[in-house]
Amino acid sequence: MSLQSHLTELVRKHQALEAEINDCLVHPAVDDLRVVELKRKKLLLKEQIERLRQNGLASVH
Repeated sequence: MSLQSHLTELVRKHQALEAEINDCLVHPAVDDLRVVELKRKKLLLKEQIERLRQNGLASVH
């Protein structure tokens, strides 16, 4: 898998988590721990995306 396709997949997963979090927040019966776990996963993906972008740019130069 190329770096770009891997980044694209991570961004897609990040966006899916964002949508899931937003859906959870509009329902009053949602488990707060579920939202916290989703946000944690989203943050980990964001950090991974940033690391890959920085490493990808560094390898180009």
